[in-house]
Amino acid sequence: MSRSFFGAGLALIAGVLTAGVAHADITVYSAGPGSLIEKLAAGFTKQTGSKVEVFQATTGKIMARIEAEAANPVVDVLISASWDTATDFTKRGWLVSYTSPNAAKVPDFLKSETAVAQGVSALGIAWNPASKTPKPTEWADLAKPEYKDMVNLPDPAQSGASFELVAALSGSQGWDLFSKLDANGAVVAGANAEALNPVLQGAKAAVFGAVDYISLAGKAKGESIDVIFPASGTVVAPRPAMILNWSKHQDEAKQFIDYMLSDEGQKLVAATYLMPARSDIPANRPLVADLKVLKIDAAAVYGKRDETLKEFGKIFAAGN
Repeated sequence: MSRSFFGAGLALIAGVLTAGVAHADITVYSAGPGSLIEKLAAGFTKQTGSKVEVFQATTGKIMARIEAEAANPVVDVLISASWDTATDFTKRGWLVSYTSPNAAKVPDFLKSETAVAQGVSALGIAWNPASKTPKPTEWADLAKPEYKDMVNLPDPAQSGASFELVAALSGSQGWDLFSKLDANGAVVAGANAEALNPVLQGAKAAVFGAVDYISLAGKAKGESIDVIFPASGTVVAPRPAMILNWSKHQDEAKQFIDYMLSDEGQKLVAATYLMPARSDIPANRPLVADLKVLKIDAAAVYGKRDETLKEFGKIFAAGN
């Protein structure tokens, strides 16, 4: 008995000591999709032994949480749905400079000294073929009588990608298109998911400016949804991943970025119908080269954010 007890005691002590030198846990805050970050976390833990605490939410809710934790920040790696987050955090001096070896095949426009894209989404028209409306091909089609009261728009105040599309289209075409949409009964329906759900359910026909990967994933599962990228152009939304300079686990955070950009990590990104950041990873969806991308001056666009949102709100105020 005593030997068994003694042996068990040694095993317990060894376990405690082993636990004491185990890989550090890291905390990752990520804008959706939730299934992707969970799979990346699991794959990273399996490969490295480091556990990952995940908080998944909209970019707005993540920013609110970071602000609330300002006195005692805990996030090590942040993945946002808007590149503007990386630009803002870099200006604030909050990010660690790091270039992963696995970023060699990430195009230059998807990386900087302090951030690298996890993947890329694009905005398009999400259309329900069962809606008995004609298939749209251009943004302006959704302002036609056939789509009266059948169109949702994501709120650009809640969606960074939607804001960039509004800024790009209003800059190239003026506000007339949005005025016509409002006159045709289009509704500003909350964030991306809130705008899309009524279309999936058949209550609406289309989303003007839907984040594509959600609809593409739904279509792959057999839902009545299609995604159209207008030939006149759209915007893409790189999803920057960055390491916070207050992180106490920067080595593990860098390893997480490495894993995210590895073959395995980028294949997980592609499986969610996002475009992989790496140009050598295939995906079963249109890629940046297949789209006409509207170029925007991010600094100028975000410098006029309040002005743009005010004008957009003025147009849709009567109907909302």
